[in-house]
Amino acid sequence: MRQTRLPRLSLRRPLTAAGLSAALLGFAACVGCGKLPQSKEILVDGSSTVEPILLAAAELFRSEAPDVQVNVSASGTGGGFKKFTDEQPELRTDISNASRPIRDEERARAAQVGVEFLELPIAYDGLSIVVHPSNDFCDQLSVEELRRMWSRREPLTNWRQVRASFPDLPLRLYGPGHDSGTYDYFVEAIVHDKNDMRSDYIANENDNVLVQGVSKDRGALGFFGFAYFEANADRLKLLAIDGGNGKAIKPSRTTIASGEYTPLSRPMFVYVNKAAARRDEVRRFIEFLLNDPRRFVEHPEVGYVGLPDSLYSMVRARFREGRSGSVYANGGHASRLEVLFGPVGS
Repeated sequence: MRQTRLPRLSLRRPLTAAGLSAALLGFAACVGCGKLPQSKEILVDGSSTVEPILLAAAELFRSEAPDVQVNVSASGTGGGFKKFTDEQPELRTDISNASRPIRDEERARAAQVGVEFLELPIAYDGLSIVVHPSNDFCDQLSVEELRRMWSRREPLTNWRQVRASFPDLPLRLYGPGHDSGTYDYFVEAIVHDKNDMRSDYIANENDNVLVQGVSKDRGALGFFGFAYFEANADRLKLLAIDGGNGKAIKPSRTTIASGEYTPLSRPMFVYVNKAAARRDEVRRFIEFLLNDPRRFVEHPEVGYVGLPDSLYSMVRARFREGRSGSVYANGGHASRLEVLFGPVGS
């Protein structure tokens, strides 16, 4: 298959408000350059972590379907699900990006308002723990040290409180806001109890803002998706994490794909309103996305980790057959989708 070159996706880079607006308009289907009278619209919202994948797909889909306008926004996973299940059908999004599985209360909300959904895993990610590039004293942390840094019980305010060998330097934490699926996954994997998660950190739903903050703050530590680190590797320092076995691992496409980077590897999802999927333009867009998902997921300008081919086959079958609901509905919390969808190669 011929490799189609994507234009440079700069949404993971710091942008001015005007630049961000221009970038979003550029990825929509010809907004501002003469919207076709018969254009059809697909509304996408949710995770800023998953956003680059859908932006890439929307950009290439535009050449195949110039009559379709795909609008991709990022309100965070939780914010996206709120729009996905809005009480007013005309305000609902068609597709919700998520960097965690849909929660019980969100499933209940969907059932209450009559929204059936198709759960489509799309990629793996590894939450990346980053510090300022001038930080020469910390190369790795344990999960327990991370938990202490982010716990509200005895809030740490200085790096020396983390480890005695660290310097006397104010510690400032950066992370996603509460509507973010990345925040939810970090709490579950590291802090374990959302009531124990400290709130006195610099929070933002826009990962670009977090990148800028950490890159300018010598005492900073932050976390966000791996692709956002890769796009800014020259401005950040990536830490290795000891998941509890005494072996500190850095996230990479290899260690995320293998599951070696634990417990901060996680799947990412696209949720499609089942009624919306009956519309020709939505069906065509999702089929386009799933026909060769690695083209978008693993493109150098996106930078996530594709699922095994056997899993992509299962995902395509779920969409084709219209199988609604979540594989997590019965209490599944596995980070490796193979456990829930079936063994690789099946």
